[in-house]
Amino acid sequence: MLENLLHQFSKMNTGGLILTSLLITALGTGLLYLFLSYILRPIFRKFERDIAIVTLKVSTYPVLIIFAILSLKITFWKLAKIHILPVIEHILIASIVIVITYWSVQIFTQVFIYYLKEYTQQSEAMWDDVLLPILSSVVPVLLFTLGGVVVISSFGVDLTGIWVTLGGATFVLGFALQDILANFFSGIVLLIDTPFRFGDILLLEDGSIGMLRRIGIRVTELYIFSTHCDVYIPNSVLQGQKITNLSRPTSLYYHSISLEIPSECNIDESKKLIEEIVLAHPDTLGDMDIKLEVIDEYYNSEEGDSNLIKQQKFGKLRLLAEQEVILKLEEVEQGLEALVATMQFVEKGGMNPEEIENVQQEYQGVLELIGFQVIEDSNNNRTVVNFEETNPEGLIELIREWYRLGIKDPNLLDEDESFISDQWERKIHLLKRRSQRLSQKISNPQVDETRLDDDVMDLLKWVKHKLKSPRKKWQEPQIKMIGMKHDGSDYYIELELTFFVDEIKLEDGKRGDRVRSQIYQEIFRHFKNTYLDWDGIKQTELGENIGNTLDVSIN
Repeated sequence: MLENLLHQFSKMNTGGLILTSLLITALGTGLLYLFLSYILRPIFRKFERDIAIVTLKVSTYPVLIIFAILSLKITFWKLAKIHILPVIEHILIASIVIVITYWSVQIFTQVFIYYLKEYTQQSEAMWDDVLLPILSSVVPVLLFTLGGVVVISSFGVDLTGIWVTLGGATFVLGFALQDILANFFSGIVLLIDTPFRFGDILLLEDGSIGMLRRIGIRVTELYIFSTHCDVYIPNSVLQGQKITNLSRPTSLYYHSISLEIPSECNIDESKKLIEEIVLAHPDTLGDMDIKLEVIDEYYNSEEGDSNLIKQQKFGKLRLLAEQEVILKLEEVEQGLEALVATMQFVEKGGMNPEEIENVQQEYQGVLELIGFQVIEDSNNNRTVVNFEETNPEGLIELIREWYRLGIKDPNLLDEDESFISDQWERKIHLLKRRSQRLSQKISNPQVDETRLDDDVMDLLKWVKHKLKSPRKKWQEPQIKMIGMKHDGSDYYIELELTFFVDEIKLEDGKRGDRVRSQIYQEIFRHFKNTYLDWDGIKQTELGENIGNTLDVSIN
């Protein structure tokens, strides 16, 4: 009788303990839900970036489920004498693995991949079109497969035979698909450790010049300018080639023209005329002041070519706008250099509040030159700093005016206009983000106050070398005498003219050919039609000689 009473009491005690544990689990889960939804969520919504709120959104229900399952697991662990414990144990472990697997996939796809894609768009990386879709497709499958294996193993199933079978099948498939796998991994290497990016102009080993359109899983797509067709090169073949990237380190196009003029010509006057003709073309590089001086003297077509007239008109306006950009860039660079010197001085021994305020004001002056105004907006006792483009005479608006005038060039194709706009708006966006990041560090210098000068120097280097490449002395036209030639009746002076054309990517890769042709025609026209008395030789005679001897070759 006593044993029966004890047994019934034990059953009642166990049932009460289970019920109590379930109630505690439900209460704890409810409190956790209130904390995540009504305390953390309003805090995370105030953040400028939404990574915290998105992470909370995909994590709320998995965290609640895992918390509830762990609570139940602890309850049944205390009730070790119940015979159904092993089954419940396996079910709970499998449930936790399933939830964690699902949670990991959601975090990877909605948070990691999303912000990695945003990073690639802002940093000119090449992952967003090919590698990220691969990762977003393959990694979830691998995670679910791994989770499934762990779930099956939690029920005591021996998977040794399956692993051996899979290993053998993998070996056979790897051997059969070695070419495909070689192209696949070569493509991954080209995307990660890439010597070029989409849109670059590449010179292949066979002499073909094309634009990189896409690096795929197995092949790379190139658009060949000479044949106007797309070619597909296996990634392993492309990786093994010696490829010249004509777009790096600069997108300028180098041309060389060989000229022969009669020996009676005044070589100094001839070289001066040729140099002015090259500099007068709006699409060649050279000293900006000289280009603006001579641009109206040449390319005035006697036939009234409207296309040529438009080219010179908008070309001159574009050069004037570029000159304004160069001058404003110099002011910005000088402001950043002065800020670096200030930082290096005040960082010694730490920065007091007055020095911090002075640095912030000095940086504000640089931001105004760029075209930004810092607007502080108080929202729910939290100050939000926004950058607004308010200065019409700032660097950003000058850049926009410059590239918008460039778009009016009648020689450009429709796709060139969008390319130019996208290129410069992306650079402006990067300039804004870098300026904002530096502003945040200067506003709160306690953490990195000894390295703020390095941060300013990084922005200065980016502005100097990435925002707009400066004009260099070596980019100016060069004319050299390379020899003499005798045809039996007269001697001719051999000259070599070299010059650079801006932006190789425009006009379907034909921009350099068009500029070279126009320069060639203008040299011929002036030598033939302009009367110049060089050592008693009339230009009419000179024009006939040059018309017969002018030769062009491109390197």
